[in-house]
Amino acid sequence: MIITSSLFFIYLITILIFVFGFDRVSVFKSKNLEPKTRFSIIIPFRNEAKNLHQLLSSIEGLNYPKALFEFIFVDDGSADNSVDIINSHLVNHKNTLGLDCARPDISIIKNIRTSNSPKKDAITVALNASKNEWIITTDADCTLPKNWLKTFDTYIQQNNCNMIVAPVTYEANKSFLHQFQLLDFLSLQASTISGFGLLQPFLCNGANLVYRKSVFEKVDGFKNNNSIASGDDIFLLEKFLKFKKSKVNYIKSAEVIIKTFPVNTFNNLLNQRVRWASKTASYNLFFGKLIGVIILLGNCFIAVIPLLLIFSVISMTTAITYVFLKFIFDYFLIKRVSNFYKQNLHFLSYLASSVCYPYFTILIFLRSIFSNYNWKGRTFKK
Repeated sequence: MIITSSLFFIYLITILIFVFGFDRVSVFKSKNLEPKTRFSIIIPFRNEAKNLHQLLSSIEGLNYPKALFEFIFVDDGSADNSVDIINSHLVNHKNTLGLDCARPDISIIKNIRTSNSPKKDAITVALNASKNEWIITTDADCTLPKNWLKTFDTYIQQNNCNMIVAPVTYEANKSFLHQFQLLDFLSLQASTISGFGLLQPFLCNGANLVYRKSVFEKVDGFKNNNSIASGDDIFLLEKFLKFKKSKVNYIKSAEVIIKTFPVNTFNNLLNQRVRWASKTASYNLFFGKLIGVIILLGNCFIAVIPLLLIFSVISMTTAITYVFLKFIFDYFLIKRVSNFYKQNLHFLSYLASSVCYPYFTILIFLRSIFSNYNWKGRTFKK
């Protein structure tokens, strides 16, 4: 019991360290500079008909000269009318509102499968066809903020970097399933930002990732990890860190926050999180692995408290104290992140999620080890 209690207090200390790390990353203040950076934005998609209209509308609204950016959509074997939607939108919205940014250079290409990772293949195919040095990857179920490219351009002009990790969040409704995913996702974003604040980056999200094409080529892109279906972001981050850690930055700016959507069924949530977790065994960053173990053990300890009570290993007062401490420490960190994203935490949802989350974490851990998963109509083996 002394050992498990000690591990739990290590978890609490880790959360406090993450709070420190999160606060150390300063908010980026954008300046009004003349746009110079040329971007190639890569968007792999598969059966995204229900999401493309919103994405395309946000592309039209981008506040950046159209001559300085291109969008490359990569069709990864869509069986719906996704391609027709993109083509129709381009025709129907030609020169919409007469804005300079209303019609960027947009193309659609087919994915060429060469590995077990459709998304990595799609990014590689698009990158080979891209015209510009700066690559941005995002997803078809995202919406892009108006000053997205403008802020990235300003950051690049002010900082000598090879990769920029940027924030992502969920556009969630008030249902418990959505709120649970939002809180889970905010915890991942907290870990991402805190890692950079502690000078030990270990997470990023491919829905909002910026990097130099020349460095991607120097580190051999996704070579040696394309047998793993997911990880187009994390494994590339590892390579860029190994190449030159000091030139991998995080941009803490509300102007570049990408919004995406939670899934709508618990089964899809399980498959999505198992897909994310399935790559962790192949991580090379020791700090990331250490944090993963600490978080897992902290949640396992809370999960077994009912058993400890049943067998009279701990008292009710002690059990309540442990649960209360985890609740408060987690909230202290998540509240900071939600304030940055300007998203209100629903207290009852947070309370219910805190009860469910330890068991959910254990379930995902076990399934990522022993189970295959389905995603976008495909089955991927462990």
